[in-house]
Amino acid sequence: MKKKILIGIAAVIIVLGAPSTMFGEDATPAEYVAALGKATLYANQMHMSKKALHEQLISEYGEQFTEDAADYAVEKVKANWKENALNKAKMYQSQMNMSRKAIYDQLISEYGENFTKEEADYALEHLPK
Repeated sequence: MKKKILIGIAAVIIVLGAPSTMFGEDATPAEYVAALGKATLYANQMHMSKKALHEQLISEYGEQFTEDAADYAVEKVKANWKENALNKAKMYQSQMNMSRKAIYDQLISEYGENFTKEEADYALEHLPK
């Protein structure tokens, strides 16, 4: 009787500890998890735009993740893109002494921060005058 109980407990432990792939679910690839970790850092510490973040993740001069890993990371990262634009705008205002027009242009430039116009508009509306 004890032996049957122990075998039953062992079976439950094995099933509960089994990888999700046994049940038809794919585990998230390690590269995707790493890309999400980098995306979280860049989005929430460096206040990057969604587009700039994606470019940083795939760049040969940046993180060199695959396009799929970068797409996954950008989709899953928790970030407030409007607040990121505002934080960048505040940095340009206080540290670079830029005009509001120059800040806006830098925020939306494809050679600058790559924020959307909506995100840049939000930033300028909330930027101290």
